[in-house]
This record gives sequence, structure tokens and C-alpha cells, in this order.
Amino acid sequence: MDSPEPKPAEGAPPSDVPDSGVPESDAPPSDVPDSGVPETDVPEGDVEAVRRQLGRPPRGLRGVAHRCPCGNPDVVETAPRLPDGSPFPTLYYLTCPRAASAIGTLEGSGLMREMQARLADDPELAASYQAAHDDYVARRDKAAEDAGMEPLPRDMQSTGGMPSRVKCLHALVAHELAAPGTNPFGREALDALPDWWSDGPCV
Repeated sequence: MDSPEPKPAEGAPPSDVPDSGVPESDAPPSDVPDSGVPETDVPEGDVEAVRRQLGRPPRGLRGVAHRCPCGNPDVVETAPRLPDGSPFPTLYYLTCPRAASAIGTLEGSGLMREMQARLADDPELAASYQAAHDDYVARRDKAAEDAGMEPLPRDMQSTGGMPSRVKCLHALVAHELAAPGTNPFGREALDALPDWWSDGPCV
């Protein structure tokens, strides 16, 4: 399929909205108060769209990392630390509920098990996945530096199980959308997805 082209950046879902797919360990703690104010100058229209996608105000929002062909954000960049200083390793966070639902269907098909098996048997693929991990950590460190924050510990995971596991396609797709050509499994999953934007904006 024709995958969405990256657009320039400009800046726990409710029960009736599909899960973002971010593992509980990566999700913002429920007891962290929402600041209600993004850390960077993100347009109010984008903040509102993300709020409606997630069903809550976004925490630690730094910008739109990728824009869906419908025009809404579908991946946002999140600060490496939340407003109270808590570490938040998921730099790129998938927000579109339709994309999240489609990726969830892929996960349910057993695709991650097949990817994990290939990772163990294919040194070239393993090296590419390691490079994706390194890219993610470098981008997260740069985001922390730009925000005047302490970087996260070097032994902290990047996202989606990288570099040795495949445990969340949502996170891997978000990375590939935000930084095209960096994540081999994100690219494979993205190529397997239907055009989730074809029925118009999700919110």
C-alpha cells in the first residue's frame, strides 16, 4: 500500500477509544497531574486534536512528529520526562485511535512472534533493529537536551522492546512514521496496514 508520507512537525484513552498500544510501563502514570499546558509552542488546534484522540489532555507534549494524510496529528513527540520529572521513555507516541486499532489487529495476528523469530535468525536484521534502538535513544537524548532536562539512564529501554525484543508494534510504527527509514519492523507493520485515514479524520 502507499504509506503516509511524513509531514513537517508543527509544534489512558477512554473505554470507547481504541488503546494507543503503549505498554503500561511506557504510559504516563495515572497519578501524575496534567499540566494542561504543552512544553513547547504547539498550535492549540493540534493540542485539542490530540486531547480528543486520547480522551485526556496530553502530558509532556513537545510537538507533532508526524501528521496523518487527513491533517490531524497521528504521532506526537513527548518529553523524556513528564512535568513532575518522572522518566517517560516513549519519545514518539501514536495518538490516532484508528491507526492504533489497525495495529492492534496486526499484533493479534501473531506478526510479532514471527518478527521475533526472524530477529534471532537474521544477523543483518538484528543489526538494523539495533541501529533503530540507537537512533531512538539519540533522538530522545537530544529532546532532553533541547528541553534542558537530564537524559534518561542509558540502560533504560528505548521503545517497543528494542533492541532485542518485539513487543509493541504501535511504538515501532510511531518511530518509523516520525523518522522514516529507521525502524525495519515499524516499516513492515506500516506497509501491512490499511489506509486508516480513508474515512476521514478520526476526531
